[in-house]
Amino acid sequence: MAVGYGGPENLAVEEVSLPDPGPGKVRISVRAAGVNPADVKRYRGPGDPALLPLPLGSEAAGVVTAVGPDVGRAIGDEVIVFRAQGAYATDLVVDAAALTMKPVALGWPEAGALMLTGATAWHTLVATDVGADDTVLIHGATGGVGLPAVQLARLRGARVIGTASERNHDLLRELGAEPVTYGEGLADRVRALAPDGVDVAIDLVGTDEAMDVSLELVADRARIATIANFARGPQERVKLLGGGPGADPGTDIRDAARAELARLAGEGSLRVFVGSTYPLDDAADAHRQILTGHTTGKLVLLP
Repeated sequence: MAVGYGGPENLAVEEVSLPDPGPGKVRISVRAAGVNPADVKRYRGPGDPALLPLPLGSEAAGVVTAVGPDVGRAIGDEVIVFRAQGAYATDLVVDAAALTMKPVALGWPEAGALMLTGATAWHTLVATDVGADDTVLIHGATGGVGLPAVQLARLRGARVIGTASERNHDLLRELGAEPVTYGEGLADRVRALAPDGVDVAIDLVGTDEAMDVSLELVADRARIATIANFARGPQERVKLLGGGPGADPGTDIRDAARAELARLAGEGSLRVFVGSTYPLDDAADAHRQILTGHTTGKLVLLP
């Protein structure tokens, strides 16, 4: 949890007592917890000291160890938790409605890292109505949201062009996408790959380049979405998705996607890329890494 506002040096592990699960709630022994940029944003800026300490983490995977009344779960169930509060923990009490059964074939780190970015990626494709005849440009295609977005778009039958650094081009090709290096001349490089045009652009990085190239290449602004550029998004009249000001959180869409995301990951149709794992005590190191902006895949805490 965050015991102060600012940087990762304000993270600490503290021992607290958990209540017994009440009606509709369960207790989980956490096996893995996903790390996301939103966790860092929660304590980065100035905030109300009265709210400290701040529990961090919104997704996890683990084993049910206790159940309250009126819960359709059993002790011993292996589950994925999303959305949770304070998922950076060894044990967690959550609403049973936040649980999805973990596929047997899915490892704990992958299960703990699946839902937030997977559901976000799902939302971007639904919001822009990606289909089999579309050419989709994904900015930031090898980031936490980019990797599931690429795969889910391909599963819909779309052609995917993804921006990434040169070192990640082979990974995108492996996933069935066509890589392109970001930077000066990006629009021309995309045109060379797709002379018949781009139907959809999904901005996962929030740069002016991503916005400018999207606007230049996609005629219908209703098929441009950003989860990161909340400064220019409103004035350019593109779709703002997620937790930013004025954005569509897509709560119903994201919640409805959970079972399908678990199914696809369990059968191997959707690969969950875990970049690094950290002991819970080293959560600050995971946050320092995510702040670099150069992480491929997800970071995961292992209590």
